[in-house]
Amino acid sequence: MSELCAEGVWAGFGSEVVLRGVDVEARRGEWLTLLGCNGSGKTTMLRVLAGLHSPDRGRVLVDDDPLAHLTRRAVARRIALLPQTMPPVSGLTVRQLVRQGRYAARGPLGMLTEADDDEVRAALRDTGTHDWADVPVDQLSGGQRQRVRLALALAQDAPVLLLDEPTTYLDVRHQLEVLDLVRRLQRERSLTVVAVLHDLTQAVRYSDRVVALLHGRVHAEGVPHEVVDTALLRDVYGVRGRVWRDEISGLVCTFDGVSEAD
Repeated sequence: MSELCAEGVWAGFGSEVVLRGVDVEARRGEWLTLLGCNGSGKTTMLRVLAGLHSPDRGRVLVDDDPLAHLTRRAVARRIALLPQTMPPVSGLTVRQLVRQGRYAARGPLGMLTEADDDEVRAALRDTGTHDWADVPVDQLSGGQRQRVRLALALAQDAPVLLLDEPTTYLDVRHQLEVLDLVRRLQRERSLTVVAVLHDLTQAVRYSDRVVALLHGRVHAEGVPHEVVDTALLRDVYGVRGRVWRDEISGLVCTFDGVSEAD
């Protein structure tokens, strides 16, 4: 059963068409990753799924309910988004920022209280950020701040979690820490995860299914080991490369250069 899906979505900005009749289905409890080169429509698709960008045609359903018929607070109770970047939060402590994730549930009056509820405590605990709860966010490292942003999203207590390039600006160690954390929380909380990832090896390692976008259309979709191959590297990314199986980490992608077609 799908928890979040897009049906025949066309979307763009002004006269620029970005998505062209895209169908995407995120099944309950799975990790779905959107693949594609820059400009393929991944982030626009994620924003459409989050209800932040209205499609020109087509629709998005969450648990069979049209997203367009729900209020912003109702959407936030079902879908949490971890954006690629967030505005500066100078002066806010970790605890104060994570509490903002409770707005959809508590409303403006409920936000006046300084008390943590169970969801805030669980978000701090599960992301390993409780020890920094009273530390200003702007004093944390990049990897720590990303954990705090994840805690903010988890505090919404929504069953669907959208991630827009969650490892941007992180070194390899912190990339793996964040993705391992998301995977663990996905399983513990039975979350449906939809992510945009650029690293193909990471996408294959963490995803249950992938959807590859090309020029605003779905080029390929399915189980990562069946979809990610040398033809996908050539057709979607325009590079020559090899895809081989490593017994420990799964599929690994290596690149030889720009494809002859480009």
